[in-house]
Amino acid sequence: MTTTQETPRATQSTFAGQPVDTQFIAGQWREGRSEKVLEDTNPFDDSPVTTIRQASVEDLDEAYRAAEKAQEEWAAAAPNDRAAVLRKAADILEDRRQEIVDWIVKESGSTRIKANVEVSLAIGITREATSFPTRMHGTIHPSNTPNREMRVYKKPVGVVGVISPWNFPLHLSQRSVAPALALGNAVVIKPASSTPVTGGLMVARIFEEAGLPAGVLSVVVGAGSEIGDDFVSHPVPRLISFTGSTPVGQNVGTVATSGEHLKKVSLELGGNAPFVVLDDADLDTAVEQAVSGTFLHSGQICMSVNRIIVQAPRYDEFVEKFTAAARSLPVGDPTKEDTLVGPVVNDEQLDSLRGKIDGAKAAGATIAVGGDIEGRVVPPHVFTDVTPDMEIVREEIFGPMVSILRAEDEDHALELANDHAFGLSSAVFTQDLDRGVRFAHRVKAGMTFVNEMTVQDEAHVAFGGERNSGLGRFNGEWIIEEFTTDHTIGVKRL
Repeated sequence: MTTTQETPRATQSTFAGQPVDTQFIAGQWREGRSEKVLEDTNPFDDSPVTTIRQASVEDLDEAYRAAEKAQEEWAAAAPNDRAAVLRKAADILEDRRQEIVDWIVKESGSTRIKANVEVSLAIGITREATSFPTRMHGTIHPSNTPNREMRVYKKPVGVVGVISPWNFPLHLSQRSVAPALALGNAVVIKPASSTPVTGGLMVARIFEEAGLPAGVLSVVVGAGSEIGDDFVSHPVPRLISFTGSTPVGQNVGTVATSGEHLKKVSLELGGNAPFVVLDDADLDTAVEQAVSGTFLHSGQICMSVNRIIVQAPRYDEFVEKFTAAARSLPVGDPTKEDTLVGPVVNDEQLDSLRGKIDGAKAAGATIAVGGDIEGRVVPPHVFTDVTPDMEIVREEIFGPMVSILRAEDEDHALELANDHAFGLSSAVFTQDLDRGVRFAHRVKAGMTFVNEMTVQDEAHVAFGGERNSGLGRFNGEWIIEEFTTDHTIGVKRL
């Protein structure tokens, strides 16, 4: 929640013994210059987390200018020197795991199960990035001109602007920040307003302690209405890395590529993951994976299962097993060790889910599993008797809800799986692995998993989507390509 009035400061929280109530700009912790104040609260009980005076356009400009100035020297540092900073950052993440988990739980409403997964993911990509400084390989090519050779050097793009979301705030910032820094870029982060600490200020504290030079990384906590377009259109950044909803990502792409200063974009956007159960699937495994893939972090994951598609001969049995499992899930207080479904992040998200429930009922869907919403905790909802044209089937849900569709045969299952505008993650279940791989090849998605849930991410393997789910790929050699540029130099021997 943001206000424009002077607000008495809540008791400030700390990370690593230091307060997290200011901006981190050009190596300095200081107040923002905006008149707006961000009240950061716990989604589960509305308890205060911290209060931050937001960044203005002037603050943003200072952050970008400092990054531009610091980047050249950082890029010139020896590969092992950059890697050492990344190694230290990974060690800090590991050493402070419990404190970081506590922060993710209280700021984003994550369950402890999900928060631990998130810290592990952040550590994984940071450790993977330690190898990137020595993986920036150039090439030498013959020339058709006598006595000339063509050299193609791989270089950092320069300054990377990172816009990160609230659902996996630490990891989805670190997934861009760690590779960008390892490859010699400087970075400015704009974290989501719901998670300014775990999505930005915590990252800054970690890299400051790890020895990153001042100015190479800044964090601007600011309202999208005040600094959003300027963050993208500013002349300094050469690449904008955005993770979030498809409509906002489309606007980021438009601003980045249509203004006076053209720049690259890396967009990881929404999804509507199909989970296909073929007629020879192991139903117990499929149910177990569907439950985790649907309800982890209350379904607030771009890869969450949105549609379960079951071949007709197994449909009734699957529905019976899955609904029984959904009804038994621990729901509520995210601080409890076994809770799988906690609160959604804010009232806007809650209102959206209420609308989806009402819309599904009005369209004729049956609520096979449901329950009363308490505070921001939405219990698992499972819809049956759905048709492919219903909004609950066609749109990204981003909540603890799922629809189950009946497929007449394998071809019909594939048709239903591909009948949407997205293409991020997907899954197919069958005991015939060759059949599963053949099916996977025909799914229109960036990622398909055979006999596993749709929520998967490994730091060395390409991560990204097709169609309205984004542009580009994260992780491993793919992010090296995203966050570098090629410089061709012809050398003529006289």
